[in-house]
Amino acid sequence: MPTSAIDSVVFRNMFGDSEVRQIWSDEYRTQCYLDWEAALARAQAGLGLIPQDAATEINRVCKVENIDFAKLEEESLNIGYPVLGVVHQIGHLCRGDAGNWCHWGATTQDVTDSATVLQIRASFDTIASKLDEAIAATAKLARDHRDLPMAGRSNLQQAVPITFGFKMARLLATLLRHRDRLNQMRPRIEVFEFGGACGTLASLGDKGLAVQKALARELGLSQPDIVWHTERDRITEAGCFLGLLTGTLAKFATDLKLMMQTEIGEASEPFAANRGSSSTMPQKRNPISCVYITACAASVRQSVAALLTAMDEDHERATGPWEIEWITLPSIFTLAAGALNQAVFVLRGLEVHPDRMRANLEATHGLIVSEAVMMGLAPALGRDEAHDLVYDLCRKSLEQDRPLADLLAEQRTVTAHLSRDEIQALTDPANYLGLAGVMTDQVLAFASEPA
Repeated sequence: MPTSAIDSVVFRNMFGDSEVRQIWSDEYRTQCYLDWEAALARAQAGLGLIPQDAATEINRVCKVENIDFAKLEEESLNIGYPVLGVVHQIGHLCRGDAGNWCHWGATTQDVTDSATVLQIRASFDTIASKLDEAIAATAKLARDHRDLPMAGRSNLQQAVPITFGFKMARLLATLLRHRDRLNQMRPRIEVFEFGGACGTLASLGDKGLAVQKALARELGLSQPDIVWHTERDRITEAGCFLGLLTGTLAKFATDLKLMMQTEIGEASEPFAANRGSSSTMPQKRNPISCVYITACAASVRQSVAALLTAMDEDHERATGPWEIEWITLPSIFTLAAGALNQAVFVLRGLEVHPDRMRANLEATHGLIVSEAVMMGLAPALGRDEAHDLVYDLCRKSLEQDRPLADLLAEQRTVTAHLSRDEIQALTDPANYLGLAGVMTDQVLAFASEPA
């Protein structure tokens, strides 16, 4: 019976992703072990290290449907690792003495680490595809709402106007950086392991590097420059990347949760009947996907901390930290993919409410553009005097609940330098958007370039 959210029949597709979850299953991992053993046999037979008929026989039996998982569980509990149990089963399945040539010159960690890299590669293929979907949806939002004014906020207070397209373009730029990171780091990470007992390949004499080279071709992974049994930066970099990616998704989810507040109402998650409803409050529409993104990101973040701890490994083969990866990697990848799924769903169907954005811009009677007024008066009055004057008028606007433009028009110090039309222009939020549109276009241009 499943006991974790990523495997629960109820929760698994809220928090996780079916494709990535399958990649980190017992069956897929075990098939990766078998793929590695079969590839090693082919590589060694090609170099004359083992008989060709032995390699053929090993390849014949290296299929996960041939593995007795109850027996594998029992033997793994006794030995402490599953690889040797798999090797034993392969040996017994092989005809003749072919099984004696299986796992020739290898060690358990060679197989385990290489299988992990194969799982990471497959997971990154899926995550890269989902990231592209998120990028496309975010680019459309940035393009469609390039010129839609809304309140920019600092310390949860209205600051100066921005555009919703600008807000989405910032998310887009970050997702593009994540795509670059993923593309740049995959060659560093997708490197198999084969070093033997302590990494020197002593058991293969002078043929060790030749076997490595042949094995690289068989697996479609890169040959290591040197063994990395206790140098775990590759694995940890993969996890840290997913921590960064889900952190970005959580920032987006946090903003949207705040924008969905009843009093704000500037955007909403896609509507679906009964989605986000309350058992007692029929009017409610909760930010469901945002909630799951936030939870996934927090869980990934904590698991990444455990991965960083797993880097502290002793000597040439470690006593314990390595196994942390077995516990944390499945959840890190599954939760990260789940967060991406939720984000893509939201981004593709996001409901934007321009009327509420405009109402919120007007809620402070022009105070949101006080900086624009100050800068408009500064050339004539000096910045400090202009600041103090506008500051005092802002306080009066709040106290008297009057538009800033009206108070400005009553000040001789102001009207001596600004006409009524100029005051109206300065206090219109749509006129103080800076280079939001230009910057949005710049990011959209980057997004249209080939990845």
